[in-house]
Amino acid sequence: MTLLDTSIEFLKGVGPKRAELLQKELGIFTFRDLLQHYPHRYIDKTQFHRIRELNEQSGEVQLRGVLRRLSTVGEGRKRRLTGRFRDDSGVIDLVWFSGVHWLEKQLEVGKEYVIYGRVNSFRGQLSIPHPEMELAKQENLQKAATFAPVYPSTDKLNTKGVDARTRRRMMKALFEKINPADTPENLPDYLIQKFRFPSRFDALRAIHFPKDEQELQSARNRLKFEELFFLQFRLLQIRRRRKDAVKGFVFEKIGHYFNTFYEEKLPFELTEAQKRVIREIRRDLGAGVQMNRLLQGDVGSGKTVVGLMCMLMAIDNGFQACMMAPTEILAQQHYNSISEYVEGLGINVAFLTGSVKGKKRKELLKLLASGDIHILIGTHALLEAPVQYKNLGLAITDEQHRFGVAQRARLWKKSSPCPPHILVMTATPIPRTLAMTLYGDLDVSVIDELPPGRKEIQTLHKTENHRMRVIGFMREEIAKGRQVYVVYPLIEESETLDLQNLDEGYEALKREFPPPDYQISVVHGRMKPADKDFEMQRFVEGKTQIMVATTVIEVGVNVPNASVMVIENTERFGLSQLHQLRGRVGRGAEQSYCILMSSFKLSNESKERIQAMVRTNNGFEIAEADLRMRGPGNIEGTQQSGILNFRIADLARDGRILQTAREVAARILDDDPRLERPEHHPVKWYDEKFGKKLKGWSRIS
Repeated sequence: MTLLDTSIEFLKGVGPKRAELLQKELGIFTFRDLLQHYPHRYIDKTQFHRIRELNEQSGEVQLRGVLRRLSTVGEGRKRRLTGRFRDDSGVIDLVWFSGVHWLEKQLEVGKEYVIYGRVNSFRGQLSIPHPEMELAKQENLQKAATFAPVYPSTDKLNTKGVDARTRRRMMKALFEKINPADTPENLPDYLIQKFRFPSRFDALRAIHFPKDEQELQSARNRLKFEELFFLQFRLLQIRRRRKDAVKGFVFEKIGHYFNTFYEEKLPFELTEAQKRVIREIRRDLGAGVQMNRLLQGDVGSGKTVVGLMCMLMAIDNGFQACMMAPTEILAQQHYNSISEYVEGLGINVAFLTGSVKGKKRKELLKLLASGDIHILIGTHALLEAPVQYKNLGLAITDEQHRFGVAQRARLWKKSSPCPPHILVMTATPIPRTLAMTLYGDLDVSVIDELPPGRKEIQTLHKTENHRMRVIGFMREEIAKGRQVYVVYPLIEESETLDLQNLDEGYEALKREFPPPDYQISVVHGRMKPADKDFEMQRFVEGKTQIMVATTVIEVGVNVPNASVMVIENTERFGLSQLHQLRGRVGRGAEQSYCILMSSFKLSNESKERIQAMVRTNNGFEIAEADLRMRGPGNIEGTQQSGILNFRIADLARDGRILQTAREVAARILDDDPRLERPEHHPVKWYDEKFGKKLKGWSRIS
């Protein structure tokens, strides 16, 4: 055990009670945990302000003066502490709403203090709530002239006296105990020299207590690179080992089914992007190693046809294939389109979900086990124990982030002696940096081209004063024989959100589009599945002209005749969700439109989201903008991945560092896969000690 593995309880100024708090609130158990608990921002304490110069826009300020008065107001939970603080230019009030009992003992009236806090204005009176306070001793004044770290915290820590100032003291106590020998190098010397990185110890010290902006930036660059390098190194190692260890069925030939479909049944010319992706997959399927490939493609880019052609390769080589979708609607859509594509080829396609029961289910399972079913399409019902294949060679998962890791693992066990080849498809474009991280141990294919003849969807932003024009435009499109979606964020009245809800919207639309001339479908998440399917089917068959819905139609409804998507209260939707909703139209040959309705007053973030939607139809550009605005933890499907819990790196901003780190990791693994060279021993030591904690999150296993 090293010094950094010592329990945090034994650090000066901590003790058992504070140690328990740090463990529960922040997961800090050891000196190492504290050392790697990096500041999330810094306070510039290199200058002092004067009270006379302050106003409500002053923000965070540092003052030097005398605490003139201290008194408590109120009782019980409403008890607060107030103080008067004076410098040579004026007076300002200080106020504390928590930790009152502790502060009364600590603060001394008449003493000179250095204080730091945010200026607040209430009824024209300036004050500073919860300021940091330190006696204006010489050592404190010297300490003040720095970039002071501010650490992620919780209310409980602050009320129990473990505030920002206490945390800084703990960190100083830690650096008094450790030295460079406690933080050995984990990067080769040649990389440190090439990138002009500080030593590991200097970087750690500077990230907590930088002398200036330049030293802080150098420390950040070093620690971000280090974090991303070891992540990519591990992911690439996992990928390399899997390719060496996991054998796969060899699909030797392109045969009758594939060729007949391609030459006689394919209803359109494949795009160059589709052809490129099929070639990439074909190489994998013939290599004798299990394929693990992610197929990314925007809405309408033709992923399903690529998936089908891969399944035809499996059938040509004597194997079965399956496709798993997250919802029954989406599974049914895949089943309908694939059955239509292969009609007349003599291929048996079956459909299995939880609603397939009794004799029908029993017969299906019997045919599957005997090999008479070539392609099985369904939901997570495909994972259940009674579902046994004769020889499953290829498993395709659509929108795989909607399935848990343990669920997906069960697919592996459906085949022997090798696991099936795995193709993961997603219509949620993933930013490049996120794909390298979440799916860093998978091979990635991208369909970055839409089929020819598809007209780009026109996206327009309208506010409430344009409502009647939008209604008129909907009438015009319906008169041409087209259909319209109207999507709402909520189902029923909410007291907290001033939204036009679905029920009200439906009634308003009925007045504008009265029966029998117009018919309206209503679909939302609280309906019974059978009722939902009935309403959707009416719209699909053209029996209704307008579908009023919540976001249940985001994935899985394909109506080429629908040409208008109206999204109400656009500001309430995330960017990737807006893009998915827009993708419900533009599926036919006619010009389609997406109308973003919003209130006139919008936050800056809402304006930015709407501008991004109007500016581009490219899903990858939208995904990059979404990552920049919301961060990776909020992008759909990434929450389950512990891989995103970075200590310092930020995927929205550190794409270039990530790319460099991955290239360096790949080069080292190519040149010295076992890390036998002396210069790579630091990497080997660190990877063996800490790298094993990282799993391949994207794998089906």
